[in-house]
Amino acid sequence: MIGLVAGLIAFLLGYLLRRYVAEARIRSAEEAARRIIEDAQKEAEAKKREAIVEAKDEAFRLKREAEHEIREQRAELQRLERRLVQREESQDRKTEAFEQRERTLTEKEAELARGRDEVASAFAKHQAELERISGLTAEQAREQLLRQVEESSRGDALQIIKKIEAEAREEADRRAREIIALAIQRCAADHTADVTVSVVALPNDDMKGRIIGREGRNIRTLEGLTGVDLIIDDTPEAVTLSSFDPIRREIAKIALEKLIADGRIHPARIEEMVEKSQRELEQRIREEGERAAFEAGVHGLHPEEIKLLGRLRFRYSYGQNLLQHSVEVALLSGLMAQLLDANPQLSRRAGLLHDIGKALTHEVEGTHSAIGVDICRRYHEPPEVLNAITYHHGDEEARCVEAILVAAADAISASRPGARKETAEMYVKRLENLERIATSFTGVEKAYAIQAGREVRVIVRPTDIDDTAAQNLAREVAKKIEDEMEYPGQIKVTVLRETRVIEYAR
Repeated sequence: MIGLVAGLIAFLLGYLLRRYVAEARIRSAEEAARRIIEDAQKEAEAKKREAIVEAKDEAFRLKREAEHEIREQRAELQRLERRLVQREESQDRKTEAFEQRERTLTEKEAELARGRDEVASAFAKHQAELERISGLTAEQAREQLLRQVEESSRGDALQIIKKIEAEAREEADRRAREIIALAIQRCAADHTADVTVSVVALPNDDMKGRIIGREGRNIRTLEGLTGVDLIIDDTPEAVTLSSFDPIRREIAKIALEKLIADGRIHPARIEEMVEKSQRELEQRIREEGERAAFEAGVHGLHPEEIKLLGRLRFRYSYGQNLLQHSVEVALLSGLMAQLLDANPQLSRRAGLLHDIGKALTHEVEGTHSAIGVDICRRYHEPPEVLNAITYHHGDEEARCVEAILVAAADAISASRPGARKETAEMYVKRLENLERIATSFTGVEKAYAIQAGREVRVIVRPTDIDDTAAQNLAREVAKKIEDEMEYPGQIKVTVLRETRVIEYAR
């Protein structure tokens, strides 16, 4: 009996103990859950406040940008209004002066009419008297006088014509030089020189081994995904990226910089970073295209045209960045069009798009001018833009003044000092080739390349080459230079033929 009671008591004590332990655990779990909920609520409140602050900052930034743009537009409108008012006042003054001049001319016409009547009457009397004295009719005297005047003045007329033509050419050349010089001075674009390889700095030389990876798997993966050669040599804390495609080189550079900053370098991570770099570069290409269009003052371009313009940021011609070159051509052609009362907006548009075909020359067959015409025709560009693209390389004749201005601006941008890179050896070789081509024709005595290879002067033997043959020779020399040489801008061919005739007066 006592054992049974003891057993019951022990059972009750064990039950109570287990119940107490269970309740303690429940209270502890509830307390932990309450703390987790409070922490989550605090963290949510902090993130909410952070999001609100970021949203306010973004709203403030957008508002500030909008206000800045509105101020610029308001200033532009005020400037246009002032110009319009000034133009209206000038037009009113011109109208008043014209009316005054018209009244004066009316009075003078009346006086001239009276004077003509008096002169006609006197002339009739004198003519009758002259016919009586000379025994010739008026028609016979006129014919005789005209023959004498024609014979005596023919030589003088030829000299006057030559003088007028020479003065006109000099004035045209002077005016053209003034316009070009003023446009270049107002453009004054800045440029930077880029190299054909990219160098990525490393935090330490140990990073080179991590980039190479076990048995070279990391470097092989990166080279295979980007198509770029990684040169890891003895240069301290640096890796060189080499590729003919600057876009691929830029993708590899961005990806490698991200991998170095992240520190985790393995094939899967390399693939992820290369894909991310490609997306970033596409965004950067669009931004570069938009920046170039804004800088050139060209609006309404198709998004694909913007993207192709952005690709020119990574293309070079003789070391000259093609996007900067296109912007400079747009600004120069627009300024010259403004000075010549042509269409500045159309000139800037044609200048910006004149080399757009070079963005696809690595992917599409054909010349860059033909590719550019196809692109612009696809996106419904004006015929003047298509004509400027084909004319600036002589593929067809110019049908508008804007095409001629774009070709001139292209030559100016390519030929200005420092625009394009050329080694001394290549420079000397180009001059030698110019002189060799010129002296290869029959009748040429000497040839000199001058003005840094922008002009070649050909001296011919006058006994072998006449004036007509000299014109043909200049065309043939220019054509042979176009066929056999590659050069920026244009080369002027001048053929000199001197004939001396000596006589003695005794």
